[in-house]
Amino acid sequence: MPLAVYILGLSVFALGTSEFMLSGLLPPIAEDMHVSIPRAGLLISAFAIGMVIGAPLLAVATLRLPRKITLTALITVFGLGQVVGALAPSYGVLFASRVVSALACAGFWAVGAAVAIATVPVGARARAMAVMIGGLSIANVLGVPAGAFLGEHLGWRSAFWAVGAASAVALAGVLTLIPRIPLPDEKPRLRRELTIYRDRQVWLAVVITALAAGGVFCAFSYLAPLLTDVAGLPAGWVPTVLALFGIGALVGTVIGGRVADAHLFGVLLSGITASTLFLAALAVFSSSPVAVVVLSFLLGVSAFYTAPALNARMFNVAGAAPTLAGATTTAAFNLGNTGGPWLGGAVIDADFGFQSTAWAGAAMTLLALAAVGLALRLHQRASASASPSPSRVITGTSKTAGPAPQDRTTRV
Repeated sequence: MPLAVYILGLSVFALGTSEFMLSGLLPPIAEDMHVSIPRAGLLISAFAIGMVIGAPLLAVATLRLPRKITLTALITVFGLGQVVGALAPSYGVLFASRVVSALACAGFWAVGAAVAIATVPVGARARAMAVMIGGLSIANVLGVPAGAFLGEHLGWRSAFWAVGAASAVALAGVLTLIPRIPLPDEKPRLRRELTIYRDRQVWLAVVITALAAGGVFCAFSYLAPLLTDVAGLPAGWVPTVLALFGIGALVGTVIGGRVADAHLFGVLLSGITASTLFLAALAVFSSSPVAVVVLSFLLGVSAFYTAPALNARMFNVAGAAPTLAGATTTAAFNLGNTGGPWLGGAVIDADFGFQSTAWAGAAMTLLALAAVGLALRLHQRASASASPSPSRVITGTSKTAGPAPQDRTTRV
C-alpha cells in the first residue's frame, strides 16, 4: 500500500477527532463560554451542517482542480480552524470556526478518497479506502478519549491545539508524500449524475442514514453529562467510556463490512433494531454506572455495524453517479449528526433530563426501521418486476423466450 494512502489515513484521524471530540468536552466548553450544555451541543451540529453543505458542493467544485494543491489547501484551512477554535474569545467565533473546519473536512474527504483510489491498482481500492476509514475508527478509539482527557486536565482548548498539531503533521505528509494526480481528460457530466435525485430509493437511503445516525448521536453527543450527572461516575471516567464506544465502533465496522454485501437489508434491520433496544435500555438504566458503560460499548458496535450497509445501499441505488453517491452518503450521515444533537438539546431544554436523549434517539431509529421496511418492499417489487414471467418459460423443454436474467437482488 503506498505511503500516501497512510498519510490520508492520518489526515482522516485528525478530521475525525475534531468532529467527534466535543462529545467529551461539552461541560467545560459550556462553563467557559457561559452557555447551557444544549447550546454547547449545537457546536456538534455546526460541524455536521458544514459537512452536509460541503460534501456535495466541494465534491463537484474540486473535480477539475489539481488534487495535491486542493488537499494542501483544505488541510491548511482545517488546521487554521482548529487554531481559531482554540483561541476563540466567544461562542460565536467558536461556532464559526466549527463550520469552516467542517467545510474543509468535507472537501478533504471527497478529494482524499479520489486520490487514494488513484494511487493504487483497481484490485486494491477497497484496501485503500479501508485505511482512510480506519483513520476515522482510530479517531473514535484514541483521538476522542484523548481529547476528553486533555480537556479534563489541561482545559478544553488544549484538545483543539492537539488537533491543530495533528493537522500540521498531516499537512507535511501531504506536501512531501502525496504524488501529483493527473487531471481527468473528460469533464464530469453533472447533469447526468444529478438525475439520481429523481429516484425515491435514493431519498429513502438518505432518510435511513440520517435517522439511524441521528438516533445514536442524539444520545452520544450528551454522553458526558449523562455519565457524570445521571450515572454518578467521576469525570475521569468519560475518556474511558468514549474509548469503549470507539472500540465498539471498530468491532462493528469489521463485522458489518464482512456480511453487508451478502445480507444488506438483514444488516440494516438487525443493526438498527439493536441500536433502538440499546438506546431504550440506556434511558431505563441510566442511573446504573455499569449498565451505562456496557451499553455505550454495545451502542458503538450496533451503530457502526450498520455503517457499511448504509454506504453500500447508497452506491447500489445511485451507482450510475459515483461523484455524488459518496458525497450524498456523507451529507446524509451529517444530517443525522445535526438533527440528533439538536433534538437531544431540545428535550434537555424541556427539562426531561439527560436520559431523555436516549429515548429521543430510540424514536429516531424506530423511524429509520420503518424507512428500511419501505425500502425493502420497493426493492422486492422492483426485483419481482425484473424477473421473467413464468408463462414465458416452458418447463422441461428447450423452448424458452430467452435466458433467465441473473439474480442480482440483495439477500435479506
